[in-house]
Amino acid sequence: MRTSDHIAAVALISAVLCAAPALAFEGTAVSGADAALPVVAAQPNGAATLKKAVAPVTQPTALSSLQYAAEGGHPVAQWKLGQMYATGDGVAQDDLRAFDYFSKIANAHAEDSPSAPQAAIVANAFVALGRYYLDGIPNTRVKSDPERAREMFSYAASYFGNADAQYNLARLYLDGVGIPKDPKYGVRWLGLAAQKGQHQAQALLGQMLFNGVNLQRQAARGLMWLTLARDSATADEGWIKESYNAALAKASENDRAMALQMLERWVQGRRD
Repeated sequence: MRTSDHIAAVALISAVLCAAPALAFEGTAVSGADAALPVVAAQPNGAATLKKAVAPVTQPTALSSLQYAAEGGHPVAQWKLGQMYATGDGVAQDDLRAFDYFSKIANAHAEDSPSAPQAAIVANAFVALGRYYLDGIPNTRVKSDPERAREMFSYAASYFGNADAQYNLARLYLDGVGIPKDPKYGVRWLGLAAQKGQHQAQALLGQMLFNGVNLQRQAARGLMWLTLARDSATADEGWIKESYNAALAKASENDRAMALQMLERWVQGRRD
């Protein structure tokens, strides 16, 4: 089945997810209903495959072997080369070549089981394609197509349960990019991603809760999410640390104490 056909089928799953009471608007799980949602969390073996694939390729012979494997249809090799060309890691940066490698993965593995060892890589390829379609690639055949970007994110978010896809899809709904603006659906996708540890989703959800934007204000819970996000933020994600610092400065002593209790429960695995 072609990728576009399979995406159309999975769009029905996405519609069900958006209609279902998956999460309360504060980003916490709702008992009962969420157990029936057609969302599959990333599998541990898939995460391990993705982590292993990130290992750098430094020797020409290794690069040739990687290219040979990619031409043979090996998804890990295709994904690694896609990442290398996307970032210019060991090769000349080339977004179009990266796009083509990610497209090969999506076209060949869209119907792979979400529990398959390579599932994390396939989902990641869909996310990468979504980002390329969102902005387009200058001076190439890949033009900005927000609707196509939404399809890529929606597929990876619904079928594979990919947290990065869920975060990107949430942003589209919250900002009204490629689809009508819908904070309700945006918050639901954001909550799913945050519960899985996607730190950007945690930061944005924390901002919204702390400031009462599109949600009833819950300062302590917002500070909890922002604290989790701050601990995972990369050096170039200053907005997360700035959001955390701003919230901490405004938070009352009671808010801080409650946020600490929530953090302790999170660490213990009691994510309520």
